Amino acid sequence: MADAPAPDYRDTVFLPRTGFPMRGDLPKREPQMLERWQRMALWSKLRAASAGRPKFILHDGPPYANGHLHIGTALNKILKDVVNRGRQMAGYDADYIPGWDCHGLPIEWRIEEEYRKSGRDKDAVPVLDFRAECRAYAAHWMGVQESEFRRLGVEGDWANRYATMDFASEAKIAEEIGRFLLNGALYRGLRPVMWSPVEKTALAEAEIEYHDHTSTTIWVRFPVVASAVEGLAGASVVIWTTTPWTMPGNRAVAAGEDIDYALVHVDTVADGALARAGERVLIALPLLPGFVETAGIATHHVVHVYKGAQLAGAMLAHPLRGRGYDYDVPLLLGDFVTTEAGTGFVHVAPGHGPDDFILGRAHGLEVPETVGDDGTFNAWVPLFAGMHVYKAADAVCAALTDAGALVVRGKLVHSYPHSWRSKAPVIFRATPQWFIRMDGPEDIRGRALAAIDATQFVPDAGRNRIGSMVAARPDWCISRQRAWGVPIAIFVEKRTGEPLRDPAVMARVVDAFRTEGADAWYASPPERFLGPGRDPADYEQVRDIVDVWFESGSTHAFVLEARGLPWPADLYLEGSDQHRGWFHSSLLEAVGTRGRAPFKAVLTHGFVMDEQGRKMSKSLGNVTAPQEVADKYGADILRLWTMMSDTTEDLRIGGEILKQQAELYRRLRNTLRWLLGSLDGFDESERVDHAQMPELERWVLHRLTEIDARLRRAAETYDWTGAYPDLHVFCAADLSAFYFDIRKDALYCDRPDSLRRRACRTVLDMLHRCLATWLAPMLCFTAEEAWVARFGEDSSVHLQTWPVLPAAWSDADLAAKWADIRKLRGRVTAELERARADNFIIGSSLQAEVTLSAAPETSLLSKDLWEEIAIVSKVTINPQSSVGSEPMVIVGRAPGEKCLRCWRVLAEVGTVADAPGLCLRCADAVAHAPARQSAA
Repeated sequence: MADAPAPDYRDTVFLPRTGFPMRGDLPKREPQMLERWQRMALWSKLRAASAGRPKFILHDGPPYANGHLHIGTALNKILKDVVNRGRQMAGYDADYIPGWDCHGLPIEWRIEEEYRKSGRDKDAVPVLDFRAECRAYAAHWMGVQESEFRRLGVEGDWANRYATMDFASEAKIAEEIGRFLLNGALYRGLRPVMWSPVEKTALAEAEIEYHDHTSTTIWVRFPVVASAVEGLAGASVVIWTTTPWTMPGNRAVAAGEDIDYALVHVDTVADGALARAGERVLIALPLLPGFVETAGIATHHVVHVYKGAQLAGAMLAHPLRGRGYDYDVPLLLGDFVTTEAGTGFVHVAPGHGPDDFILGRAHGLEVPETVGDDGTFNAWVPLFAGMHVYKAADAVCAALTDAGALVVRGKLVHSYPHSWRSKAPVIFRATPQWFIRMDGPEDIRGRALAAIDATQFVPDAGRNRIGSMVAARPDWCISRQRAWGVPIAIFVEKRTGEPLRDPAVMARVVDAFRTEGADAWYASPPERFLGPGRDPADYEQVRDIVDVWFESGSTHAFVLEARGLPWPADLYLEGSDQHRGWFHSSLLEAVGTRGRAPFKAVLTHGFVMDEQGRKMSKSLGNVTAPQEVADKYGADILRLWTMMSDTTEDLRIGGEILKQQAELYRRLRNTLRWLLGSLDGFDESERVDHAQMPELERWVLHRLTEIDARLRRAAETYDWTGAYPDLHVFCAADLSAFYFDIRKDALYCDRPDSLRRRACRTVLDMLHRCLATWLAPMLCFTAEEAWVARFGEDSSVHLQTWPVLPAAWSDADLAAKWADIRKLRGRVTAELERARADNFIIGSSLQAEVTLSAAPETSLLSKDLWEEIAIVSKVTINPQSSVGSEPMVIVGRAPGEKCLRCWRVLAEVGTVADAPGLCLRCADAVAHAPARQSAA
C-alpha cells in the first residue's frame, strides 16, 4: 500500500502579501504620480499643513533659460529638492519659489545666430523688436525646463515662479541700481575690463573660462634717451610681452624696485640673431642666462649691476619712434614686476591691463583708446588702423623688426581667458563703464568680508574661497554694451559728466518698469522720467544694460522681500563655481544696499564628470542627459545617485554607475516591499508596548533613534554627505541581512497572537512609517508609492513629518550588547557556510546543530534565543570554556525530523497526533490559525 501523501500546510503559513510590485517600472509610474500630485493640489495642501510652523527658505539661484537641462543642473535642483523636503519633514514650512535668469548675452547670441543664418543685420532691427524676440525665446525655454524639473520630482511653487524678465523683477532690479546711485557707490569711470571683441561687450569674471592659448612672445628694445644714471646713455631696456598687439598702447615701462638689473655688453651673436654685437641692454640679473640663450647671444659681459630703484626716472623711446609713436616713455617702479619670466621689465599699456592702468593713473599717464569694441585698432592708430588685434602679431613684429627694435620672437602655450559663450580669447580694454565702488565711504568690501565670517559654509572651505575673491577683487563693473537686459536707467548731466542722483527720477523709472517692463526705457521720451523743469538736451540717457550677475544678485529683493518671505534666506545652494558668480554678486548687492548678506548659510556641490573623471562633451560622446536617465531608469534613480554621492566633491556618472544605482534601488525597494507584505492586515490591537518587547525588537528601535538623529542632523546642518548611504546600510545589513532574516520564522509561523510576532509587527509598522518618510526626500516617487500602498490613494507621504521617536527607545547599553551578539553570530554564520560548502554536512542552516563553548559572549543569550539569532534548529552550550579569546563554534547535523511548516529539524516533530509532520509550535499555530483573506 502506498504511503499517504504528506499534509500541505502552505496555506497556514503567514507569507507576505502586498500589491506593491517588485519591479519599480519607474519611467511609467513616475509621470502618473506627477499627475496625481497635480490633481490633488499637493503643493497647496503642503502649505496648508505647514501653517504655523517655522519658515525655511532655500532661495533658488536662477538657472539660465536657454536649452534643455544638463546633468549638472539636474544635480543642483535635486539636491535643493532633497534639502527642502528634508526640512519640511523635519517640521518646517519649506516654501520654495523656483525661478529663472532670462536676460543677457547667451540669449542675445542665439537670436543673433538666427539672424546670421537668414542674412539679417541685427543692428537694423529695432531694439524693441529684438528684445521681444529674446523675451519669447526665454519664455519658451522656461516652459521646457519647468517640465524637465518637475519630471525629476522637484516640488515648488511653480504657479508663482519668478523670472528676472518679469515686469515686477525688472522694476526691482532698476530700483536696486538706484540704491547704489543714490548712496553714492555707483560711478562711471574709465577702467580696463575683460572685453569680448566677438560679443562686443565687457564680461564678468564669472563669464570667463580658461583654455590653453598659443601667444606670440616678443622681446623688444626701448632705447634710453635720458637718465641721471651714469653709463646708461645709448643702452636699451628690453621688455618681454605675450601681447604684441598692445605695443601701440604703450606709455611706460615698469621695473621692480629691489630687483638687480645687469647692464650687459653683447660681444658676439649667433648667425641669424636679431641681437647686435656691441649693443648694451638692461636685463634683470636672475633672468640673464635665459635671455642670452633665447636671443642667440654667443658671448657677453656684465658692465654694471643696478637696483631697480636707481633706474627710476629714466626716459625711454617708444620702439616705433619715427613711425607715428614719437613720445617719451618713462621708466617707473611697479610692485607687480617679478623675475619669474621675461626680462624683469614690463611694458605698460594703461588701456590694456589693471596693473598698467593703476600705475599709469598714479603717474598721470594718458590712457589711449587704441582698440574699438569689435577688436580692431581705431582709425588714428599709426601703422595698424583697422587691423584686428587677433591678427596683429605679424604686423607688429614686422614693424618692430623694420625699426630695429625686435630682439626675439617666440611662442608660448599658456592658460588664457576666453569667453565661455563664443570661446574666443578676450582682451583687456579700457572703456567707460559703470562701477560699484568696493572701498570708500560705503566700505562694501569690508562689510562683505564681515558677512562672510558670519555665514555658515558647507563645506567650510567655501569661506576662504569666496573671502579671498572678495578681498582681492576690483570695483564691480556692472555695465554691458548689449540690448537684452535691464537698462542702467539713469541720466548723466552733460555739463558735469556726473550721474543725476534724484530719487524722484528713479521712482518714475521704477513705476514705469513695474507696469510696462524695462522696454519703457526704450519706448518713452526722456522727459517722462526727468520730469518737469529739466531739459532732456542737457542729459545723456544711459543705454548700457546691467550685468546679469547684478540681476541675479538682486533676486533676494524681489523673491524674498517683495513676497513677504523671511530675509535673509536660510540657505543659498549652488555649484562651487558660484563663489565667483551668484554667491558673490548676491553678497555684494545685499551688503551694498542692506548692510548684510542675503543668506545665513551657503552650500556648494561639485561638478559632474563621466565615469573616467573627464569633462562631458558631445565630441567625446560621454554626455549623460537627465532626460534620458529618467526615461530609461526613472528619476528616482537619478535622485538616488545624487544622494548616495559625496556632493561636496566632483561626481561621476555613466552607464555602469547608473546600473549600480539601480541595484541599490532594488534593495531599498525590496525592503519596502517586504515590510508592506509582512504588515498585511496589521491591526492596532496587535501593538505591543516597548517595555514588553523582546530585546531584538528593542535593539531595532534603538537603531531607529540613531538613524533619526543622523537624518535630522543632516537636515539641520545641510551636510547630507553619507546620510543616505548610512540609511542604505541600515536597510541592507541591519534589516534585510539580520533582523528580517531572523524574524521571518516568527512572522510566518508563530500564532498571530504570540507576543514575539506581535512585537515584530509593531516594529515593522514603525519601520515602514520611518523608512517611507525618511526616504521621501530622496526617493520621492517610490516613498509615495510605498505609503499609498498601505494608507490609500487619499494619503501622501509628503504631507507627513518624520515620526518623533520616544527618547526611551535609545539604549546605548543594549546596542553594545547586541554588537557583541552580532559579532558571534557572524562567526557562526561563517562556520555554517563552511559546513555547507566544504563538507556538505548541511544543506540549509535549519538542518544544523551548533555547539558553542562557554564564553562571555555565549552567556549574552539563552540557548533558545541563540537558535533564533543563528537561524539553526539546535544550539548547545558546551560547559567547557573556550580556548583562546573567542568561543569555539562546531557545526553538525541537528537530530530529529524536519517540520513540514517551519522546516526546523526537531525531535518533537510528529508527536502531535492531529498535526502529522509538525513541531509543537506549528501544531499549535495551525490549530488556532484564523482564515486569511485573499490578497488585495
